[in-house]
Order: sequence, then C-alpha cells, then structure tokens
Amino acid sequence: MSRMIVLIGDLSETGFIVSGDDCLLVDLDRYVTDSFTMDKPVNQSHPRGMTVVAVLMIVFGLAEVMTGFTHRFFGLSTAQVKISTYMGAAIGVLYAVAGLLVLSMKKRAAAVAIVLLIADVAGRIGMVVAGLYPIDSLKQILAIILVTSIVAVFAAYIGLKWSLFN
Repeated sequence: MSRMIVLIGDLSETGFIVSGDDCLLVDLDRYVTDSFTMDKPVNQSHPRGMTVVAVLMIVFGLAEVMTGFTHRFFGLSTAQVKISTYMGAAIGVLYAVAGLLVLSMKKRAAAVAIVLLIADVAGRIGMVVAGLYPIDSLKQILAIILVTSIVAVFAAYIGLKWSLFN
C-alpha cells in the first residue's frame, strides 16, 4: 500500500509533517492538502481484452434490442408477436447492461454481469422453446446456437479473468 499526497496551491510556504513511514506536505498559507491511501496506481487502465469483451457485449446487446423491435437481423428472424418483441428487447438490455457493468472493473458488478448473462442464455433458450425464435432453417438454428454460445463464452471469460476485478 502506498501513500499519495495531493497539494493544491503555491509551494512557496510549505512544511512537512513526518510520522512513522508517512510524510505529509502541508501548505502553511491558505491552500488545501488532501492525503489518501491508494491500492493501485492512478493511471492503471482497463485490461484490453476485458474492454473489448465489454464493448462487444454492449454493441451486441443494442443490436438484440433493435432485433426485438424489427424482428429481423441479417436475414435471421424472431416471431412477430408482442411477447417476442418484449423478450428480445429485454434479452438485449440484459446483454448491454452486463457489458456496462464489466467496464466498471468491480467484482460485484462482474458477478451481477455473469448473472445477467446466464439470464440472457436462459431467455434465449426460453424463446426457442416457446417458438419465438423460429427454428425452421439450418441457418436460423446455427445462428441461435452461435449467438447463445458467444454469450456463454463471454460469461466464462469474465469468470476466468476474475482476478482482474477489484
């Protein structure tokens, strides 16, 4: 654990307070000094792979929301009934929100994201069982399997990279 000292103002009149391993720089005139503990460096960025996964989840989720309303996406279709619209849009929202949660890089948010992705997979399976995702062609069946597998892979990836979250 490291100590970080932030001083705002002119350094012309300063003093030092030393206590054990801590050293605090204090402006003796009129400026504010703040000391706080940091576990990680300030400039630490998001791991690139996790950022890519999160952004893809957001984009795919928004595409799923649009598909819920249009019932067509790249030649694939959903049933044109209201329940299909609502379920498809809800699945897309779950997917996109999971991506947003992953971007926070917090363990609790990642855990919620995994739960949302599991709900996404369950929703997709439910839509197939209910006949809301037609399985009348090989192309449609393969697309459903592929898209559902991508969601599951994203959930597994987040779980495997658990140590990246704080």
